[in-house]
Amino acid sequence: MIYCVVPEELAPELFDRMQTYYADDPNVEVIIDRRKSERRDNNGNDGTHRRELRDRRRARVPGEFPPIDPA
Repeated sequence: MIYCVVPEELAPELFDRMQTYYADDPNVEVIIDRRKSERRDNNGNDGTHRRELRDRRRARVPGEFPPIDPA
């Protein structure tokens, strides 16, 4: 599914036009972005909205690579 996101300020002039444009494509849905603020703006002063930062890459296997024969 592909979402065509229209900002709320431009919705009166663009929403109907974009829906008509993508009417024949069942993989596209036109939506209006109604968010009022970013969720990540809260710096977590109260301790409730702290974003967890972590490294999700795999840890390297300990050891070394075996030598490769040039033959």
